Amino acid sequence: MNITLKFSKMHGLGNDYVIINEFEKIIIPEDKKSTLAKELCRRGFSVGADGVIFVAPATQTEADVRFRVFNADGSEAEMCGNGIRCFAKFVYDNSIISSKKLSVETLAGIKEIELNLENGEVKFIEVDMGISTFNTDEVPMKSDLKFFINKELLVEGNPLRMTVLNIGNPHAVIFTPNLGSVILDEIGPLIENHKSFPDRINVHFVNILDMDEIEMITWERGSGVTLACGTGATSSVLAGYRLGLLDDQVLVHLPGGKLRVTVYQKYEELGAFIRGNAELVFKGEMELDI
Repeated sequence: MNITLKFSKMHGLGNDYVIINEFEKIIIPEDKKSTLAKELCRRGFSVGADGVIFVAPATQTEADVRFRVFNADGSEAEMCGNGIRCFAKFVYDNSIISSKKLSVETLAGIKEIELNLENGEVKFIEVDMGISTFNTDEVPMKSDLKFFINKELLVEGNPLRMTVLNIGNPHAVIFTPNLGSVILDEIGPLIENHKSFPDRINVHFVNILDMDEIEMITWERGSGVTLACGTGATSSVLAGYRLGLLDDQVLVHLPGGKLRVTVYQKYEELGAFIRGNAELVFKGEMELDI
């Protein structure tokens, strides 16, 4: 079956996505979404992106709209901090939902989003990333420890100290004073696919500049090296806060730009807001045989 696919290419701090509107009708059959994501994300051969996002109607009455994101390898992710900001701007700019406050259904639960507008244009987006968990069973991580906080994991026989948590999806945070020494495309996949992580894991190396400022690089589960990771920035700040290394408000420098993360506490657990922008790169259409 041949179809004409209309899409938008967007990015949040260089973390780029192809966005497909299925709010009113299904464009891509469910059994084709994973394969399509892999094809569309191939840089140099197709549109090229870190992932593909679908705008869909909510299945839960308390949500306005549903967010689905597929990684470049075709796997569906629970949540994406940069992707959901692109999603929110797309939803508003295309009059799918006209409110500046959105309740968005994700595989990681309902996320509350607020758009900051100036002369009717979206300037930045604030996302309540929800509550984190450091419980290894909930990350998930195979470990005899209840929490894997500032502990060593053997990676190819070498001990690597990290903190592991979940903020809608799983993250390993490694603090280091020298990001330049990290060969990310070598160590990243070794940690992502480590036997301790049954669902694989996102990997972040973080240098603390001050109590309120960090810089980080990311190996993203299912996508590889990315210019930014919103859930990763959130996890890195939460890990640093939990260890007493960071304040509750932190500016995060990523290769693609900056994010602001604010930590809050709820029911003795830690959550966070992130604030950043999202940009439309271009709109396009292409012929597909599906």
